[in-house]
Amino acid sequence: MRLVYFGTADFAVPALERLAPHVVLVVTQPDRPKGRKMQLQPSPVRVAAEALGIPVETPERARNPEFVEQIRALDADALVVAAYGQILSTALLESARQGGINLHGSLLPEYRGAAPIQRAIFDGKSVTGVTLMQMDRGMDTGDEIARIELEIGPSETAGELTPRLAVAAADLVADWIGRIVTGDYPRTPQDHDRHSIAPKITKEEAELDFSGPAKREFNRFRAFTPSPGVFFATESGPVRVWACEPSTGSGEPGTVLKLLPELEVACGTGSLLLTEVSPAGKKRMSGRDFANGARLSVGTQLVNKVSKESS
Repeated sequence: MRLVYFGTADFAVPALERLAPHVVLVVTQPDRPKGRKMQLQPSPVRVAAEALGIPVETPERARNPEFVEQIRALDADALVVAAYGQILSTALLESARQGGINLHGSLLPEYRGAAPIQRAIFDGKSVTGVTLMQMDRGMDTGDEIARIELEIGPSETAGELTPRLAVAAADLVADWIGRIVTGDYPRTPQDHDRHSIAPKITKEEAELDFSGPAKREFNRFRAFTPSPGVFFATESGPVRVWACEPSTGSGEPGTVLKLLPELEVACGTGSLLLTEVSPAGKKRMSGRDFANGARLSVGTQLVNKVSKESS
């Protein structure tokens, strides 16, 4: 069995580790600048591949004809793709005998696109999963081979759900890859009329909107934790939220309702208990300590959305 593995994010690491004895090449995104100092850092998949002793390629454009020929020369049985970050060309998909086999972090046709895990949580879904699919020219539109479902915990964040889905993905592809490379596997067309899209997350979406229902804003926190990180605006700048939970308080949206035992802020419906935060440039602290340091009091109106502050 000869496989070429395309992956970049943490989600793709467990499946690579399971398939490693059969992987002749790993393809991942180039090193990108990260952190405050914006230093180049390798992808999680590159780190894993090098630890496993597997050759790695990092093309800026995997559809480049010269790179496609390089892959074709490997005479692979299949390309296995998970959270890679580029759309593969038809020529590249045709470079392996069984084409491209994708591990997608949703129950397709729901949440096609770059951020299926975060979007499912943001929408308040209680069930999600992984779909193993045959890739085609579209974005996550290919035939389904198999799937596995997982429940989403009521307080589970994307950072907690992603590794569970990644392990499920590894189990799924390990169970099916033997049949796939022989061509003996089912292919069920998706119901395209039921599809939904999961576009890439923007930093602006991670800003709490206290005018919305507390449940929705709690889902926003869950979906965008740990990345890009949820925050709210104050007169002194943005404040990152590390832990919160919905509550039943009521008042003018964005108004401080309580300081003890937790900092409580009113939403359009209900309220949020902000239990751990970090003001810009400062360490993480309890919501109570932040309120004391910022001299907040019951009735203080927090800035509700940066866009409103500047308008």
